Amino acid sequence: MTARILVVDDIPANVKLLEARLLAEYFDVITAVNGEQALEICAGGQVDLVLLDIMMPGMDGFEVCERLKADSATTHIPVVMVTALDQPSDRVRGLRAGADDFLTKPVNDLQLLARVKSLVRLKALTDELRIRAQAAHDVGINSLLGTKAEQEGKGKALLVDERRNSQDRIAQILRKTADLTVMSDPQAALFEAAENAYELILVSTNFSNYDPLRLCSQLRSLDRTRFVPLLLVCDQGEEDTVNRALELGVNDYIIRPIDPNELVARCSTQFRRKRYNDYLRSSVQHSIELAVTDPLTGLYNRRYLDSHMHILIERSVARDRILSVLAIDLDRFKTVNDTYGHDVGDEVLREFSNRVRAAIRGIDLACRLGGEEFVIVLPDTEGPVAESIAERLRREIAEVPFRAGPDGQGLTVTASVGVASLSEAGESAAELLKRADNALFEAKARGRNRVVAQAA
Repeated sequence: MTARILVVDDIPANVKLLEARLLAEYFDVITAVNGEQALEICAGGQVDLVLLDIMMPGMDGFEVCERLKADSATTHIPVVMVTALDQPSDRVRGLRAGADDFLTKPVNDLQLLARVKSLVRLKALTDELRIRAQAAHDVGINSLLGTKAEQEGKGKALLVDERRNSQDRIAQILRKTADLTVMSDPQAALFEAAENAYELILVSTNFSNYDPLRLCSQLRSLDRTRFVPLLLVCDQGEEDTVNRALELGVNDYIIRPIDPNELVARCSTQFRRKRYNDYLRSSVQHSIELAVTDPLTGLYNRRYLDSHMHILIERSVARDRILSVLAIDLDRFKTVNDTYGHDVGDEVLREFSNRVRAAIRGIDLACRLGGEEFVIVLPDTEGPVAESIAERLRREIAEVPFRAGPDGQGLTVTASVGVASLSEAGESAAELLKRADNALFEAKARGRNRVVAQAA
């Protein structure tokens, strides 16, 4: 996974050291030597994570972080403070300013890369939610997006910890911050988490005969708990466990002996982030459903495509990444309607849409333009890969009969697919879609039931 990292430090040697480590992992690195420059770069967009020194002349890192988190345009950017300060009071001050984590100088390479990759994955998810929420705003759903995302009040948390004295201490610390459920059995906790809407799960590493990372992995694998923040409670010397946990998708960690203020601050940060992302998902999944989805198939409609497509293109160009488009048409679909009736035709369209959803990623955009015409937008996907996806989908449609009608009869349906990839920075959404449509027309002309790629 690549990303654009901003390194902020007034000492050139520190900047060059972090830059070299990140470049070696193929991250795109930009630098700033003071707080004002950092704020200007972040305001310009296209920053995925900030590595921020605290001790800088003029505006220090705490103030920079506070300003970033106070601005709605930059509040979603993860901030990791890189500092020689290692007192709990410094960490608490940074967390209250909005920092996502701390790295202490000299920076450990494994911790640096594990933390960066973890936060970049989190931001990628948030970015997609924000873009789709913005598309809802663009098509006129303003009132529902105007509600406050970060509600106040206690968060609902689950603590999984084997030791009674550790349970009691954490429960005492969080008594004013969280409605806390405490469990000792990890497998029972997994079922508990799946059945109840928790906003944070704290997993201790102090089990005598159980690997706590197994529980973290299972929580990340279940649909119902995939987006619940995880906070690992670990001991000194468990750096390898922490690094592996971050790779698995754990959001944060705290090391014993636990500083009460730091634990409260870290939990509060996770509660706010969970509520913010829940708010964005709600905006996408509920608020805009009637306005931007096709009522028959549940896919997005042309209106949403028109609002969202240009945003995806702009992001692809800014990040120098390829975006591809599939234009799909079900072959001779009028015959299905004429022979079996429109009810059967509607069943085929719904089943086709289900197959499309199963074949694409969460970041891909599938739309029904109308009738039997569909478009799939594939971000970060080069032309040959898009062709492979199109061919796999075409075979799935042609080789597996569609069960429709009252007796579940099997109907053979085929599809033609045109593929086009973004050719240059100045190409518009309409031009890209037109090239995909031309490729689709060529596939029809060649006899249907095939994939044709349109040259740039």
